[in-house]
Amino acid sequence: MTTTWVPGADASGFGADNLPYGVFSRGGAEPRVGVRVGDYVLDLAGALGDPEFFAASLNPFMARGSTTWRSVRAKLTGMLTSEEGRPAAEPHLVPLAEAELRMPFEVADYVDFYCSLEHASNVGRIFRPDEAPLKPNWKHLPVGYHGRSGTVVKSGTDIVRPTGQLKPRGAEEPLFGPSARLDIEAELGFVVGTPTPLGRSVPVGDFAEHVFGAVLVNDWSARDIQAWEYVPLGPFLGKSFATSVAPWVVPLEALGAARFAGRAQDPEPLPYLKRVADWGLDLAFEVELNGEVVSRPPYAAMYWTPDQMLAHLTCNGASLRTGDLYASGTVSGAERGQRGSLLELSWGGGEPLAFADGSTRTFLEDGDTVRISATAPGMGGGSISLGEVTGTVRSAGR
Repeated sequence: MTTTWVPGADASGFGADNLPYGVFSRGGAEPRVGVRVGDYVLDLAGALGDPEFFAASLNPFMARGSTTWRSVRAKLTGMLTSEEGRPAAEPHLVPLAEAELRMPFEVADYVDFYCSLEHASNVGRIFRPDEAPLKPNWKHLPVGYHGRSGTVVKSGTDIVRPTGQLKPRGAEEPLFGPSARLDIEAELGFVVGTPTPLGRSVPVGDFAEHVFGAVLVNDWSARDIQAWEYVPLGPFLGKSFATSVAPWVVPLEALGAARFAGRAQDPEPLPYLKRVADWGLDLAFEVELNGEVVSRPPYAAMYWTPDQMLAHLTCNGASLRTGDLYASGTVSGAERGQRGSLLELSWGGGEPLAFADGSTRTFLEDGDTVRISATAPGMGGGSISLGEVTGTVRSAGR
């Protein structure tokens, strides 16, 4: 483990092997870019002085490209691990308790994938019990849909229960009203830094040249609205009302120890999707509902890897923009306690979850608070934290 002189940082999950980026303000001052180290935020505007750090989002820095990302990370690591670098950094450490964390990047476009074999199979069995769990295309390409960038919100933002058209079981006609089957999806998002022009695809081997880092995502879902609307064009209003992201974007370089070849794929993907580098990621997720752990999804079980997602997203020539966010889809494993959504955990509402206080849940109720966190192996041993993404449900119309 690379050790740092910052008090308590080495054992916090936010040591020198991590250094995730975010945006913060302090005492009413203008927002600026920082990296988290232990229980502090290092103010990069003060410590490094580069213009892109005097900004309300990571976008200007991300747009500089991978050579700059690596150079700045190396400089920060030196400042935070050596006594020689300490005088330049220490005056710019802001206690986390004094920092107001902001949305870390300005979202350009948002795409959500569906890359867990277990999740896709479970949802197929629940929504289409008389059909095969997977559609014929699922193992040939990373299935996804385009979401709404304007409803991607920072962690801690309250989530208003959505209303829409739905058709309860047994009803002859649809009705309009608040969702009764509000759900969560534990996901990993990938943030694009380097853009591409229209008409150019990104090969799997160029993934790390375009993607800046990873961020925790909760893609809130209204399952009753979704079930009625998704045929024949897929998710729409059941997904577009809110997606929460964590305040910290973890650089790809920090995830080096988590990388592995990825899950075996059969049939072999078409050439443009064939992996050329190890971008499977061994991350451990944890989902809490009202303070009680309900699931521990393993990201290592994901079928499609993020380099394949990016290659497919751009294979038709769709351009990338700095700040594009694409997410993995729900992370689920083979065991019941590894499912990343309440839809799966309660098996469509038929198997309620029991809590220590005697309460039960199938889907979210008003006032419920969800917390999703994740860790990864650190480059020098131990583990690093991806932080957390939280949200509390408020009643419809608020």
